[in-house]
Amino acid sequence: MKETEMRERAAAVAGAGGVVRALEAGTLPGTVDVTVSEAVVLGLLKQGVRKIFGVLGHGNTDIGEVLRVYSEAGALRFIQCRNEVAMAHAATALSWIFGETPAVLTSIGPGALQALAGSLAAASNGVGVYHLYGDETTHGEGPNMQQVPGTRQQQFGRLTEIMGPSYTLHTPEALRDALRRGTAAVHHPYAAAPFYLNLPINVQPKTIAGLSLDSLPDRLDMPVLSPSDPATFARAAELIDRHPRIVVKAGGGARRHAAAVRRLAERIGAAVVLSPGSLGVLPDAHPQNMHVGGSKGSISGNFAMEQAELLIVVGSRAVCQADCSGTGYPNARAVININADIATATHYNHTLALVGDIGATIDGLLGRLGNAPSDMPEDRRAFLESCAAAKAEWARLKAERCGDIALPDPVWGRSVLTQPSAIAVAAGFAREVGAVKLFDAGDVQANGFQVVEDDAPMQTVTESGASFMGFAASALLAAAVADKPRPLIAFSGDGSFMMSPQILIDAVEHRAKGTLIIFDNRRMAAISSLQVAQYGPDFGTSDHVEVDYVALAGAVKGINALFGGTDAATLRAALEKAHAYDGFSVIHVPVYWGPDEIAGMGAYGRWNVGPWVETVEALYSRQPI
Repeated sequence: MKETEMRERAAAVAGAGGVVRALEAGTLPGTVDVTVSEAVVLGLLKQGVRKIFGVLGHGNTDIGEVLRVYSEAGALRFIQCRNEVAMAHAATALSWIFGETPAVLTSIGPGALQALAGSLAAASNGVGVYHLYGDETTHGEGPNMQQVPGTRQQQFGRLTEIMGPSYTLHTPEALRDALRRGTAAVHHPYAAAPFYLNLPINVQPKTIAGLSLDSLPDRLDMPVLSPSDPATFARAAELIDRHPRIVVKAGGGARRHAAAVRRLAERIGAAVVLSPGSLGVLPDAHPQNMHVGGSKGSISGNFAMEQAELLIVVGSRAVCQADCSGTGYPNARAVININADIATATHYNHTLALVGDIGATIDGLLGRLGNAPSDMPEDRRAFLESCAAAKAEWARLKAERCGDIALPDPVWGRSVLTQPSAIAVAAGFAREVGAVKLFDAGDVQANGFQVVEDDAPMQTVTESGASFMGFAASALLAAAVADKPRPLIAFSGDGSFMMSPQILIDAVEHRAKGTLIIFDNRRMAAISSLQVAQYGPDFGTSDHVEVDYVALAGAVKGINALFGGTDAATLRAALEKAHAYDGFSVIHVPVYWGPDEIAGMGAYGRWNVGPWVETVEALYSRQPI
């Protein structure tokens, strides 16, 4: 009888197209007697969470049964996965790239720990995802298999609350509070985060009698907020008028406000420096786009940062790599920080914090400045001209290092493409076919954000918040379940791919269409290069094991496995075959690693690591801002 009633509720939700519509139509009773597991599912559906990536185990059998029924009715989609870290990445990508809020479901113990580890990518990049974990029972009858060992209460809850907003559903009737806190985290308009809902094994099947579905929280819907004090905008305008050399540092938060950032930069004559996560906020060829700046950076981006007198931060967290560990603006004397988070907006000294929605705040500032550009002061024009010269130098270096360059490599015993050359070919192809480029951690990522030439945000997604190896490959699964899929190409090193090889199986199982390129130099090249730069020799970051990735990928029926060759033309042909394939393709490209400087894009900033610490920290202690 209980399953029959559950099936009726699931059919009502599916037929009406959602919980709220089913309630309005009268096909779903307003008050129900349901298990905690079903109440959780109904609560998530009410907030628009219709896709759940899961690995089922003994810690979630009850909610797994609810998902079976609701999935069979068409009320939601359950995506069976093989690795909790990988599915956390796929869920993050679905939310980040496609704007759909999913949930991740794991069993107790090791699975939950793996999903928690994978959630670091979402937490570091401000992406909202529900994480549902099985947890130890609440009666203390004895240790549960796979729980975190020890005698303290709610030990897994202690772990999850370190990563972000967390709730252990110890009492069934507390679900309303849990889901209210959940939507406040995953649907936060400026600082979204994973929300961890720990579900004790014995609580999941308990019945909540007389649950009012109307009492379950709706999805958070916040109005746009911005500063309202005219004096604040007047102070900002005065700072802009006073300083000739102005740099706008556009962080990841600026992606959704690219048009506003462009209007501001053009109005005040500022150079715009990007972060790895904000490529495309200004079109690549825009004369005020100085490209990426930071520890890796670029010639033009770092030049502008070094010269800036006034720094205007837009949606940036001042991550070490983005501002050279706090030393990126040695000549800046004042900061205007446009951010929604107070702590982030007040990170630098001598800051005028404009706290609020980026677009609305920029509109308010432009209202005070006047939207029509005035005659640009000569010293500001001279600054932009010097930036343009640095950008031209950067363009020459890119053209030199991104051509069809192959170098003899002793590991491969032949000449192979350099990493920038291979990335440039693939990035150019992605641009032609309108594919989103996903970059995995490591040398591929570091060269990638220097090489790509985007004209709009989200043409490239580089998981630079956590630099989680395996993210890009795993993220390809998101395209298989998105309502409005887009072509995706993942750029992954050999080491990153081996962190998440199960994408080969998951992609076929869920009919993902996409391309994974494995750039293989048989080492962790980013760390090898760092070791060489800091100490001379590289150590412990390479191996002597040759892997036939074409054979490995081809062993999975349904995978289109291709060799990318050792020259640009062969790689281009492989990309065309992959794009034409109605399914999932893997392209293996051997790439060079070695001492020839033409094989990399170079580094132009500072980083507070290793033997550089003393110098960087001495500079930081004298940094005015």
